[in-house]
Amino acid sequence: MALALRKVALRQHLHPTLWARFLFGPASRGDYTAPVVHKHDDFEQASEVDLSGFEVETDAQGHHYAVRREDLPKEEV
Repeated sequence: MALALRKVALRQHLHPTLWARFLFGPASRGDYTAPVVHKHDDFEQASEVDLSGFEVETDAQGHHYAVRREDLPKEEV
């Protein structure tokens, strides 16, 4: 494997994403039209609790960012 990498490196300069594809193979995309399956397990419930402490804000340029609820002024909560 190292010899194959060295040969490729000597022949051409590869972009980092091409190196990743060369090393790990093409990305497995799966069915992107399939709905997301929610497991409703302990990890998902803990994530919901953690994310409930944030509010999504949008600035004048349309950028989205998260703000902790306790950092917002009282009238916005």
